[in-house]
Amino acid sequence: MHPETHLDLFRIRSAELRAQADEFRLAHRRTARGALRTKVGWTMVELGLRVLPDRTALPPLAPRTA
Repeated sequence: MHPETHLDLFRIRSAELRAQADEFRLAHRRTARGALRTKVGWTMVELGLRVLPDRTALPPLAPRTA
């Protein structure tokens, strides 16, 4: 491929990525509720990990073959 073609493809892809980043930033600003949802979700994950029993004390379920 000609070097100019590579450069043109790079410019097109770069413009697409910039547009996607701008779109993401705008969508992220609009959803203040999404931030709360994320915080609540991660809090539930952390709580669940604390509630689960420690699996290192239990014997393995299947015997090792090797």
